[in-house]
Amino acid sequence: MIGRLNHVAIAVPDLEAASAQYRDTLGAKVGAPQDEPDHGVTVVFIELPNTKIELLYPLGENSPIAGFLEKNPAGGIHHICYEVEDILSARDRLQATGARVLGTGEPKIGAHGKPVLFLHPKDFTGTLVELEQV
Repeated sequence: MIGRLNHVAIAVPDLEAASAQYRDTLGAKVGAPQDEPDHGVTVVFIELPNTKIELLYPLGENSPIAGFLEKNPAGGIHHICYEVEDILSARDRLQATGARVLGTGEPKIGAHGKPVLFLHPKDFTGTLVELEQV
């Protein structure tokens, strides 16, 4: 059901410093910051030959990333994202096996302009999983 690893998301306390580290120290191609108000984050994508890194920074007081950074002040891996061909079919199949979809269960449009869903970390060995339709 799942396809390629689309990205690994890392919550960061300083978006500019993290972007500079990937660009200047590691020599990676770093995109421009983009606000995602529906998700409460500002994101920067790091392009790699085989996947992406998504840097996450809180946008607004109700950002889920703000809570994550309170618990992890230095930042850290927030979630992993897998590609799926049909997000509704994937959701239905996962729910039939007892997996919990976060939120309303309806896909939202993610940072790539495609439908996304998040799966409860307790159902996936402590890892928050994002599914993105490709």
